[in-house]
Amino acid sequence: MDFTISDRIQTIVEMINEFVEAELIPLEPEFLVKDFKELLPVLREKQEMVKKMELWAPNFPVECGGMGLSLLEHGLVSEALGRSPLGHYTFWCQAPDAGNVEILHEHGTKEQKQRYLNPLVRGEIRSCFAMTEVDMPGSNPVMLETTATKDGNDYVINGHKWYTTAADGADFAITMAVTNPEASTYRQASMIIVPTSTPGFNLVRNIPVMGHEGSDYFSHGEILFESCRVPQENLLGTEGQGFVMAQDRLGPGRIHHCMRWLGICQRAFDLMCKRANERVISPDGKTLGQQQTIQNWIAESAAELQAARLLTLNSAWQIDKNGAAAARDSISTIKFVVANTMNKIVDRALQVHGGLGMTDDTILAFFYRHERAARIYDGADEVHKSSLAKRILKKLRMG
Repeated sequence: MDFTISDRIQTIVEMINEFVEAELIPLEPEFLVKDFKELLPVLREKQEMVKKMELWAPNFPVECGGMGLSLLEHGLVSEALGRSPLGHYTFWCQAPDAGNVEILHEHGTKEQKQRYLNPLVRGEIRSCFAMTEVDMPGSNPVMLETTATKDGNDYVINGHKWYTTAADGADFAITMAVTNPEASTYRQASMIIVPTSTPGFNLVRNIPVMGHEGSDYFSHGEILFESCRVPQENLLGTEGQGFVMAQDRLGPGRIHHCMRWLGICQRAFDLMCKRANERVISPDGKTLGQQQTIQNWIAESAAELQAARLLTLNSAWQIDKNGAAAARDSISTIKFVVANTMNKIVDRALQVHGGLGMTDDTILAFFYRHERAARIYDGADEVHKSSLAKRILKKLRMG
């Protein structure tokens, strides 16, 4: 395993860190109190700056207009971007668009790429991914109630989705629906492109998360498909391939999340250390950082963050070398390890800030609200742990 950082990537990471510090972190006070749509004009200005720096779409293929970074390289970039909630969006490598680009690039027809992929990579449109359903277990993507029934040259889609991230303002949704109900379990569902302007595609609401509804890109939509008719040419790949494509998407997608979470860990850790050094707690000038409990938290957080970082880089390296399937155990491991590490470090940082940590005067309360879900989405912790343990035990039995 070679995690050597090339001079090029080192320079790119340094440029991104400087940009995040100078251009994005100062916007966070507005981001925390304003509707996200109000920030779009200034964020578009920042995006133009990113394009001029030739740092646009770092993980997207070169032939589509991206930088074409490897997963390991993007891991280093993503950690730098993750320090601010605005980072990935400004550099245009945000979920769910990142995963949708991968699907379209791998499985899209020439016409689909021209209509959806190319403008998506250029940042002219946004997309969403409609898979999770209200009454079905989100950690088991083979259990779907949404159907796509053939009628002439069309599919007619009916179903109820939620937590469709960034549906508000998206131009199209890649939708998981059952097209072959009589097929074997893993061959029943397909992925279909559904323009959000299609009659029958209904954005019911942006779901409040910990009391915050959000808007536009920073939102999670509830979608109702009511006799939503799209041409069969909107099918991605072949019928019944939806589950396999979803797994291909979710593997690297989980890596992307972990990379971003590392940036959140680092930001929370830095804020915790700064607060510990500066917060005076007694008339003789003693600071929080002189308390042994705080020192323990800082030491534990530093060790846990480095361990999580190395596990994630190792997973990215494995995928670059051998593909996502070969890195399955590693992906499951980092999904619950990094999510829990992030939650612990954010919680400690908030505790060190005391009452200030509960306010939106720092970014910590935002992280605390919105990143608790990291232990749930893309497979709950318990599912990943159980799956990993079963595979380990099976190997030992066979060995």
